[in-house]
Amino acid sequence: MKQKYFNNAIIGNNNLRATFSKKGEMLRLYYPNIDYNQLIDEFMVGVKINDSRLIKLYDDINNVYHQSYIEDTNILETEIKNTYFNLKITQTDFVSNKEDILVKKYKFKNEHDIALDINFLIHSKILSNENNKVSGIYKEDTLFQYTHDFTMSIYSNNKPSSYQINNCEANINDAEIGGKDYVGMSADSAISYNIGKLSPQEEKEINIIISVHPNEKYFFEQIVTEVNRIKKLDINKQFSDTKKYWKNYLKKHNTINFNEPKNEKEKKIQTIYKRTILLFPLLYNAETGGISAAAEVDENRTKCGGYSYCWPRDAIFITKAMYELGMDKEVEKFYKNFCQTTQSQDGKWEQRFYTNGRIAPSWGYQIDETASVIYGVYDYYMYKKDIKFLKENLKMCEKATKYIEKYIEDILQNKNNMQLSYDIWEECESIHTYSLAAIFAALNCMLDIYNLVKPLYTENRLKLEQISKATIKINKELLDIKKYIVNNFYDKDKKSFIRNCQDKKIDISLLGLVYPFKLFSPKEKKILNTVDKMNLTLRTYTGGYLRYEGDNYIGGNPWIISNLWLAEYYLQAGSITKAKECFEFAVIGSNEHGLLPEQVNNSTMDGAWVIGLGWSHAMFIDVLKKLIRR
Repeated sequence: MKQKYFNNAIIGNNNLRATFSKKGEMLRLYYPNIDYNQLIDEFMVGVKINDSRLIKLYDDINNVYHQSYIEDTNILETEIKNTYFNLKITQTDFVSNKEDILVKKYKFKNEHDIALDINFLIHSKILSNENNKVSGIYKEDTLFQYTHDFTMSIYSNNKPSSYQINNCEANINDAEIGGKDYVGMSADSAISYNIGKLSPQEEKEINIIISVHPNEKYFFEQIVTEVNRIKKLDINKQFSDTKKYWKNYLKKHNTINFNEPKNEKEKKIQTIYKRTILLFPLLYNAETGGISAAAEVDENRTKCGGYSYCWPRDAIFITKAMYELGMDKEVEKFYKNFCQTTQSQDGKWEQRFYTNGRIAPSWGYQIDETASVIYGVYDYYMYKKDIKFLKENLKMCEKATKYIEKYIEDILQNKNNMQLSYDIWEECESIHTYSLAAIFAALNCMLDIYNLVKPLYTENRLKLEQISKATIKINKELLDIKKYIVNNFYDKDKKSFIRNCQDKKIDISLLGLVYPFKLFSPKEKKILNTVDKMNLTLRTYTGGYLRYEGDNYIGGNPWIISNLWLAEYYLQAGSITKAKECFEFAVIGSNEHGLLPEQVNNSTMDGAWVIGLGWSHAMFIDVLKKLIRR
């Protein structure tokens, strides 16, 4: 598979999503979820102009690019100008809000002083493996590419001029495709459309439609019938309806009152804010409530373990931002559906899941995943004040509490065979300060949950007795955990908390002791000392912060969430100027569309990895809202 590390933009609806490079190349196409299936290996588009060979739209030395979303929408527009032929091509990509179709609208404008004869070609290569072989078939002016599970169709209202099913890579660069076969066992196929001659300043347009159909739902002839139905749709109306849908969506969830931006910095903040609102539904599984951390960047796991999954911990941070943006129903579905479905019988949550709720490839256990869900349930209640929500999730939280109580009991008794947990960054197995802080917060939240639901059980003596016993036990555990943290994880030589007793490193996640888990106040001496150490060891020359000492993941760059986490701390400590400095670094790191990366390259200040990370956007919203309130 071709390596495609940087998704510069993302579009989609509830079922169909696509990601694009900054030159407009479609990198990934997902159906029916953001994390599975990803269908395309390569989707190449090019033109033959007069007697030229193929000019690839996304890879030609004479092409100049400009890309932007249509304002306040998830509709992407890429302008490609070939300076040799003076041909301007405007590519507009959108996924309909009413149909599971991706539409690629192309407008060709001849800005030369001679006529240009244009042939438009598409070369589509679908992902394949031993258990999912691809075939192509050309029927009724449509190129179908099908596997055992899905059929992807490429078509237009315009009649194709030629097609090829087999071995397209051998001759596509000559811009001459053809062949006798209408069907064949090949992962790559091609189709072309004759745009015709354009006089100087003349414009012509073509709409290319891509749809995906599950074969378990449709037989092939039914798919052909469905494609012919779609061909009759008014694409301009699909475009205007989708544009209207996203503008209304943004308006509905615009909960932070901005003043009119006064300068470029404020404009950029507003751009990130709006893009966050438009990104979250593209990471969300509307059927289950699962939330993907990001669109995938590394399917072959050449640099990481993958990103297009739902981590319960990451999702807790994201749900906090979602409810602040008025996405209440989505948050409730995450807890009441996704979390309840994915909880193990022993009460824990595994490391990560597909957004449909199935367990995903993992490499270890993280106790903070389980503790975070309890914290998240109570956090959402504090926003919504819906006692029914607490009652509906009580059993789930009680099961999780029993699991983490067993975990903390093993730690306090120093059992030799206890299960170790990975840290928040999933790199080191040990007993970790952040994990214990998450457990402390979860148990503290459980106390409050019990106090709130107790009046609902006035007629149930056994339940009230169980709550009373659990409350006494939790109160003792809270004292023991805090004492254990202070005695074992505050290094008197460093005069700082350390992330674990194994490597004793300073780690940005130590801020979890203050935010969000509230074990200590922001101005306690031990916390002040720890923050001082962070500024000495984690701050880089650009003002960005690493996750921990010696962090060299993807080259060792500052992380957006590190800066925003420190901003959260400074806000609680009343250091507004320092909070703004940390926040502004995150703003600088966004791309031209307002999408936040995971990391920022210290040399270029561009996104270094995973553009459009849900966790980065979530913490951005929380810090932004607090800054505006001040």
